[in-house]
Amino acid sequence: MHDALFNYLKKFKSEPLTDEEKTLIRQVFTPFKLRKKQYLLQAGDHCKYFAFVVKGAMRQYSVDDKGTEHIVRLGVEDWWMGDRESWVMKTPSNYNIDAWEHTEMLLVTRASILDLLNKTTFIYEMMRQLDERNNIANQRRLTSSISATAEKKYADFVACYPVLVERFPQHIIASYLGITKDTLSRVKRQLLQR
Repeated sequence: MHDALFNYLKKFKSEPLTDEEKTLIRQVFTPFKLRKKQYLLQAGDHCKYFAFVVKGAMRQYSVDDKGTEHIVRLGVEDWWMGDRESWVMKTPSNYNIDAWEHTEMLLVTRASILDLLNKTTFIYEMMRQLDERNNIANQRRLTSSISATAEKKYADFVACYPVLVERFPQHIIASYLGITKDTLSRVKRQLLQR
């Protein structure tokens, strides 16, 4: 399972990982599996782990007073899943994170990743780049949710995340976009007619 992470980390390091670096990574990233619909995190619990998805698909969502799910994040292979606020601040999470498909992942604690940062330079570079990308994605999503039409939201989603369109059903994508399933169906019909 660690080989998937080693391949992913090549993006952030110009030279191949050393045997020592691989050993350090194996020591702090623990293999873990979830069956479909099993939770990695439930609302109210503290997020103790961040997960690197090796195989499968996951979703992060909140549930409102009416029982409606609001998807805030989706993840597939080579993506990271966890509630950053809860993980960093050590506070109860507002989110559930569960497996949408049978999922294999590598889990890491905050203390372990901080320790690894002191021992390697490429982990810092990875985290810096991930933070930059995350901030850009969040800013785009916020702007989209404030001002974009349903059609624009969906078109942007398809352009940015074509793999997610293939892996998640329409009602999950609609929730992620902040629109109803019926609105998404209408938007898709309109796009097909063009």
